[in-house]
Order: sequence, then structure tokens, then C-alpha cells
Amino acid sequence: MAAGAFDRAAGAAQGASAGASNGVIAGGPAAGAYALACERLAQAPRRWLVTGVAGFIGSHLLETLLNLGQEVRGLDNFMTGHRHNLEQVRASVGEQAWRRFTFIEGDIRDPQACARACGAGAGMAGSAGMAGAGGVAGADIAGIGAAHAARHASRAAGASDGGSEPPDGRAVPDGSGAGDGVAVDYVLHQAALGSVSRSLEDPLLCHAVNVSGFLNMLAAARDAGVRRFVYAASSATYGDHPDLPKVEQHIGAPLSPYALSKYVNELYAQVYARCYAMQTVGLRYFNVFGPRQDPLGAYAAVIPRWIAAMLDNEAVHIHGDGATSRDFCFVHNAVQANLLAATGTDPAAVNQVYNVAVNARTSLTQLHATMQQMLLAARPQHVPQAPQYGEFRAGDVRHSQADIAKAARLLGYAPTHDLAQGLRHTIAWYAAQADGA
Repeated sequence: MAAGAFDRAAGAAQGASAGASNGVIAGGPAAGAYALACERLAQAPRRWLVTGVAGFIGSHLLETLLNLGQEVRGLDNFMTGHRHNLEQVRASVGEQAWRRFTFIEGDIRDPQACARACGAGAGMAGSAGMAGAGGVAGADIAGIGAAHAARHASRAAGASDGGSEPPDGRAVPDGSGAGDGVAVDYVLHQAALGSVSRSLEDPLLCHAVNVSGFLNMLAAARDAGVRRFVYAASSATYGDHPDLPKVEQHIGAPLSPYALSKYVNELYAQVYARCYAMQTVGLRYFNVFGPRQDPLGAYAAVIPRWIAAMLDNEAVHIHGDGATSRDFCFVHNAVQANLLAATGTDPAAVNQVYNVAVNARTSLTQLHATMQQMLLAARPQHVPQAPQYGEFRAGDVRHSQADIAKAARLLGYAPTHDLAQGLRHTIAWYAAQADGA
């Protein structure tokens, strides 16, 4: 692939500012691990499936993978994702890279859509009947393991997986036929309903998407014999556990249907690892933010919602007294964690869950002040407004901060962007979008 494409994809790992803030040194030791992972992928491209590809994090994963010369299949039903996110990725990577992307419009609640997206059936002779309902018809676990081993052995020998991606990046509206006979190497499962408040309003929908949909994807990935299944877990899993910073092995009781659904995902991943020899990695995201995050709607995340209000010179609404704190994580850090989790070679790093954050804690009042200052510096015409405080929101955790030592030790992860660096990029992007509207 062209050197420029690699430079764009690995730039977050290599070219981040060397300044330190909130205890994070950008471009630290793991920047080398991430750069090495990007270089290896550029030299030996793989096939990837990104679910929720039209969403915020999914579209950033797609952009990075295409810049690294990878073959990418995407699955989305546009319940929370947007077509304009895909259009922006296309404009960013260019037409040549875009031809390596195949999009399937489908729903993870549909087992057949999940199977098509993973390429279930490729190299899985003898497993017919397992994919349809996501079950284990016949329950021949030894046969499943043999199919995994045979498929991976053929890959190691350079053998074909039984097909190839179409040469043009195309959209398949209903997923019909897309991916048939072509299994992916890695699944990056981002598709979910990610709102605590929405889960409280509609727990059945939350369960259907986040639990049943997750299980559909896990079963399809097993049947396709994927190398590794990396999935978006959540800091909400820590529930009411009081300790800070949060350490992976210590969790409390869930405070919402959403939190429960993400914990169930972790349990299913553990069971599939034990019963079917799958390789899974869960990434507990802590308040990921960045460009392309939706600022609209009742369930919008705090940073894009606030930026939109500030750009309109409107007052920001803060739930509670403003002392609630979060570990805000720029999206490039989440992309790094996904690629390291998928491609890491340390056997001890597999079938684990990891915190993905920066190990810093910022109150909502502090966040508001910082954003106002940055926006005023970028746009002198901005008129700062005092925040409006209201009731606490049901199901919210009071304080959140992540211990990232486990991810650093086993994955080689270290954030390349702290909160201030990420906010500068994010505010600049939203301001440019507003100016171009």
C-alpha cells in the first residue's frame, strides 16, 4: 500500500503531541506498539467485519482499516448510525480505498444477516444447521474446534478462504448474498443501543439488540471460524462498585438494563471461549468522544450535545450538581485498543476484558469550562453561557475513572490523546461542520 495511507492511519500512534496532561503522556511507549500493529497490517492485509459501521466508533474503525489497506465488510441497520458517516469516510479515504469496503444493511437481531456478514459457512464443512438459529444443533464441539483449526491452518499456509471480496466497495441493501463463502478474519462488534436512559425506557429493545443481537453475532463468528471477536463492552458494568479507579476484576451491581446487557455480553463471551475455543476480547469503553458523534436526539452523548448548544450560543443543561465525573476518552484511543485487541499475539491477552480510557477524571462543571474556553479561542465571536443545573439522571454512575494498567501490560495500549487534545480536534471538527452547513 502507499506510504501515505499508512502514515494517515498510524499518525495517531506516531505523531501525537508530546505534551502531558491529566497524567497521560501522548505518544508514550504503547504508541510504538500501535504503530507496529499498523505496519504489520499494512504489510499483510486481513478481512474485517465492523458491526455498527455507520455509527460513531464504527465509522472511525472503518476509516483507519481502509487507510491501512484492509478489506472491510460493514453491517448496520441505521437505527443509531448514519449514512453521512459512511459518506465522510469515503471522502476521507478516497475511491481506491473505498472499493475495499462492502456494506450490508442488516440487523444483528437477524441471525441470517449476522451469518452473511461473518461469512459463516466458509471453511465450516459439517456445521450446516448451526448458524440459522445461533444454536449448537448436534453440539459437536470437537467438530467445531476441528473446523477452526483447519481453517486457520489453511490461512497459515497461504490458502484461499474460498472466495474474494468484490473489487468495488458496494452497498447491498438487504445483505442478500453479501459475504457468502468469504469468511472474515476479525470481527469488531460495535453495534448496540448505548444509552442508559433509553434502556430504562425500553428494556425489551435493549435486551433484543444488546443481548440477543450480541449472541447472534457471537454464534455467527464461531460458525465462520473467525480468528478473534473483539466487542464493545462498557464501563457501565462497574455499576455501584465504589472504588476508583475502576479495575477490571472488581464490579458491582448493575444500575440499568443497559449495564446489565453489557455484563451479559461479557459472560457469553467467556462461555463461548470455554465451550467453543473462541478468542474474544471485550473493551470497556469509558465515555468515548470525537468527530462524527451524533449531537442530536434525546440520547445524545454529553460532549457533542454540548458543542452543538455552544455553537448556537445556547446554555448547556447539566444533570445534577456538576460534580459528577467521567473518564473521557478520545475516539482514536478506542480505535487503537480495537486493533491491538484483534491482532495481539500474547496468549495471555485473549479472552479478557480491558478498560479503554485515559485514567483521568473530569467533572461535568470542569468539562463545561474547558469547552467554553476552547470554543472561545477558536471562535472569538462565541458568547459563553452559564450552565443550567437540573435533576440527576436515573441509572447514572456518580464517578468514573479507569485503571488502564491491564490494557497497557497485555495489549501494549496507551492513549495518544488526552481530554484536552481530543477536545481540540473535536471542537474544530464540529465548528467546521457548522460553518459548512
